[in-house]
Amino acid sequence: MSTLAVFGPTASGKSQAALELARALDGEIVSCDAMQMYRGLPVLTNQPSAAELEAVPHHLVGVWELEHRGSVAEFGELARAAIGDIAARGRTPVLCGGSGLYLRAALAPMGLPPEPEEGVRERFDALYDELGPVATHELLAERDPAAAERIHPNDRRRVVRALELAEQGRSLAPDEDVLWERADRFGVRIFGLVVDPAELDRRIAARTEAMFGAGVEDEVRTALAEHRFSETAARMHGLQDVQALLRGEIGRDESMRRMTLRTRQYAKRQRTWMRRLPGMAEVRGVGEILERAA
Repeated sequence: MSTLAVFGPTASGKSQAALELARALDGEIVSCDAMQMYRGLPVLTNQPSAAELEAVPHHLVGVWELEHRGSVAEFGELARAAIGDIAARGRTPVLCGGSGLYLRAALAPMGLPPEPEEGVRERFDALYDELGPVATHELLAERDPAAAERIHPNDRRRVVRALELAEQGRSLAPDEDVLWERADRFGVRIFGLVVDPAELDRRIAARTEAMFGAGVEDEVRTALAEHRFSETAARMHGLQDVQALLRGEIGRDESMRRMTLRTRQYAKRQRTWMRRLPGMAEVRGVGEILERAA
């Protein structure tokens, strides 16, 4: 059995689908979720439950401390090692995630540019604060017009990253153009879960409410008290909304509303990623995946 991948927007049911696939095909799951790599915030990052972890072996869940500055390149090395190990033992690797970049990194080396030298990112971060989003984006347009066309001025992280690359004589744009070339090292078959947008919005709202019911506030409060978050861990989806609640800046209802809205916006970006995945088969449930994978 070749490597299978279940891709889809958040709340589409991909984790459950991957679990059922792994059970049916004597497989093991490799998480391709950037933030599930971190331990200490299982509710916020929607990690598998203890029962799910016991039912099927999962890889790359809760392996980084919150202080760790992770990267796509590091994740890719870990994921490819896990996939190779699973296959070598005669089992089926089942990749699961909603990050197209991390899924791509799991399949083959990407030739990513090196991380910036110490102090470079901080310098451009400070410049972004000093000039503001519009003026910093205009600076990027002068140094790398192609990258500037693809990045919104308010996307601080990517504006800063593009400026770092421009200083190295590189560009964010070409990497995206050839992203999926030679990405089939494991002969992966990618299945994308399709869910009606209205139904997905309903599920996102319900999941946000469930997260608060499961104690996400206490979880974040404890993590903030015990850890110094790395730059990458601090980008964890929904973290800023819970932090604003804990600081007393907003109420619980507003925190939930913001997280729900932010999650819906993220799901929209994930659906865009789905349209870019070459050879992806659209499915509406695990039964359809099993039929096609047979």
